[in-house]
Amino acid sequence: MKYLIKHILFLLFLTYSSIFFSEGEHKIFDLGDFFLESGVVLPKAKLSYVTHGKLNKEKNNLIVVPSAYLGDHHGFDFLIDKGKALDPNKYFIVATDMFQNGLSSSPSNTEPPFNGPNFPLISTRDNVNAGYRLVTEVFKVKEIYGVVGFSMGAQQAFQWGVSYPDFVKKIVGIAGSAVEYPHGIVRLEGFISAIKADSSFNEGNYKYPPETGLRAGGAHWASWGWSQEWFRLKLYREMGLNNPLEVVSWFEDFVLTWDANNLIALARTWQANNIGNTPGFNGDYVKALASIKAEVLYMPSETDMYFHIDALTKEAQLISGVKLRVIPSLWGHIAGAGFSSEDVEFMNKEIIEFFR
Repeated sequence: MKYLIKHILFLLFLTYSSIFFSEGEHKIFDLGDFFLESGVVLPKAKLSYVTHGKLNKEKNNLIVVPSAYLGDHHGFDFLIDKGKALDPNKYFIVATDMFQNGLSSSPSNTEPPFNGPNFPLISTRDNVNAGYRLVTEVFKVKEIYGVVGFSMGAQQAFQWGVSYPDFVKKIVGIAGSAVEYPHGIVRLEGFISAIKADSSFNEGNYKYPPETGLRAGGAHWASWGWSQEWFRLKLYREMGLNNPLEVVSWFEDFVLTWDANNLIALARTWQANNIGNTPGFNGDYVKALASIKAEVLYMPSETDMYFHIDALTKEAQLISGVKLRVIPSLWGHIAGAGFSSEDVEFMNKEIIEFFR
């Protein structure tokens, strides 16, 4: 019980660290009948977002911060504050929530016929197109200063550069790729299968949360989120945990706070991610990445087991205006989530320099 309380307090700290700076009101942008890449029209589509800072007179200081998997618009709170990389005194920060994360249109909050397991497939480009409509229709900007994303948020950041090459000046992609490679697709399928194996899941038509399946899914994530060296050196103690099985319990408890259909739908979006499928590139991600005109700060984690450093380094080499900075961390994929003060310091310094 003692370590569980520590877990909860730690999560609350991450989620509500925004109390240390000024944050705008949580808002919903009504997209209306939103045309998806799949050809489906999602009725009454909604995009959730919050803002930090103010849009300047020239309307050229807006930075989009898309959410990550298992995250929301609070995901980069650790970099948003006076003097930090995302300084609300300098920039107008628009933190958006991906479709399917429970705040924007999702299986859990959409009316029939697209509720629950019937929610349509969302692509990375669908999320980016919704964000584009938000910043152009609500804030009336003709360009954005940058996009900063972690994990699935990084996927969106790269996609912004391909979908809207003359609209974005700078891109920061942290621990994320432009393409989901075969091994990642298999890893995500393992997570989906863990949830579906719970008989109470009932093909997504559950009356109560399929807790057994969600816990199994959490155990799956626990083995991938951090590096092997992180476990060997017992760095989990920095999270107030005492042994590897407490790490499993920590992730199980976290995944239990999510809706199962939302998680599966998000994972399907992740699996389908391929920047080469942008219209005009015929599946060629090499040409798609080469088309990016924005300056790019590419920041893989040295020990990431989701997005391997070799694959990300090769992607970076395909972008002309790229600055590759590897996060020298043992925290694996989680390095990009800001759990380690050393990782936060590294990212903060590199992004500040990049934005100069």
